[in-house]
Amino acid sequence: MKLNDILKGIECEVVGGSTDITIDNLVYDSRKTTNNSLFIALVGFNSDGHDYIDKAISMGATAIICERDIEVSNDIAVVKVKNTRDVFCQVCSNYFGNPEKFLTLIGITGTKGKTTTSFMIKKVLESASYKVGIIGTTGTYYLDKYYSNTNTTPESYELYKYMREMVDNGVEYLIMEVSSQALKVGRVKNLIFDYAIFTNLTLDHVGTNEHASFEEYVYCKSLLFKQSRIGIFNIDDKHYIDMTKECSCQVYSYGTSDEASLRCIDIEYLHNNDFLGIKIKTNGLVEDTFMVNMPGKFSAYNAMAAITLGSLLNIDTDSIKDGLLNFKVRGRMERVDVSDKYSVFIDYAHNGVSMESILSTVKEYNPKRIVSLFGCGGNRSRDRRFDMGEVSGKYADLSIITSDNSRYESFDDIARDILVGMKKTNGEYIIIPDRKEAIKYCIENAQDGDVILILGKGHEDYQEINGERHPFDERVVINDIMKELGMK
Repeated sequence: MKLNDILKGIECEVVGGSTDITIDNLVYDSRKTTNNSLFIALVGFNSDGHDYIDKAISMGATAIICERDIEVSNDIAVVKVKNTRDVFCQVCSNYFGNPEKFLTLIGITGTKGKTTTSFMIKKVLESASYKVGIIGTTGTYYLDKYYSNTNTTPESYELYKYMREMVDNGVEYLIMEVSSQALKVGRVKNLIFDYAIFTNLTLDHVGTNEHASFEEYVYCKSLLFKQSRIGIFNIDDKHYIDMTKECSCQVYSYGTSDEASLRCIDIEYLHNNDFLGIKIKTNGLVEDTFMVNMPGKFSAYNAMAAITLGSLLNIDTDSIKDGLLNFKVRGRMERVDVSDKYSVFIDYAHNGVSMESILSTVKEYNPKRIVSLFGCGGNRSRDRRFDMGEVSGKYADLSIITSDNSRYESFDDIARDILVGMKKTNGEYIIIPDRKEAIKYCIENAQDGDVILILGKGHEDYQEINGERHPFDERVVINDIMKELGMK
């Protein structure tokens, strides 16, 4: 592709060399430079791409996009812009042939529920025979492809690369979890979403290298609805007004409020060893009853977002029902088939708030016992450990404290902190450091009617110990344990 074509629609000044050259590669990481690369010098929190321009050139870069004056040889094309971050999204779009124009884009933002809502919508659309892609916390998915993501919303280059692949493989809808950080730094700056969904907002992501204040966090979330055509909002969330007051999109809402476009008028909790979920009744945009393959009131809200979108997309109600009944999210209340006498679920809950949400929800189903297996990550806030111990002790009939990603801390130190919280309650607990042995203990000692919650790792397939990631997929581990116990 010609550099001239990559620069279309971008306000810039050519200060060196010629733009009538062929570019074979676009890079923002100098280590990935190859011959005839265009290197864009992004300025980040911890590094400045301008410091790596010489390295990129030495590895074959023939063109540079920068925002400061630089000195390079005359045969290098130098393009100066006001802010490299601001133009990066458009550069990537041009480089990959503007794939967003061939997709229906669905953005989802909020503190909780993004991943679950994404997979609900994916299954609804697939039930209506559409080809669908997802980019989010648990990875990038389309057809039979999967890529892991470092961030919930990847860098612009990866976003457009995945979009290009999806379009080339016939994908029609792309569902994207859009993080506040991605909105803040502009990873999705040039995208116009056909539909955007707001789930909820609670205190999160405030601190060093994230958001300076909760107010900034709220503001960044709201930016999505200034670059969307249709917005779908949780009207019951107290930040509904913050999200809608300056939005430029058409507004639809869901919730229990009489003012909601789609209103939930009844929730019934359903539980047996094969199903832990809800049945919801709605009116407004859609008047019907839906079974949802995930427990709790929060699942009703996620389902309402999916139903609202399905209605606006003119998806038939049977496809919406099928999607909500049969969707599955890796590591989000993911049921593992172990026994018909008790239930085993894997979930990503890894702090006090998310643990309380899961445990209090399951408690509403009145199982015989709740068994909570969890650990806590090392080199993170100790307060998180206190909270997790206290929450598990409060809600679970038995807590099994085990290892998680201990990183560079010892398990004993982490467990000692968890027990500070645990001992504020009367909850029973045991400590089994080895996570596989802890899971094995749960299965060997399960009682009829138990709900066993294996918490903390969710979609992860590793344990991080002393800086190394060791393979640890809990689905594989459970399968191995069942073979060892003669259950398979």
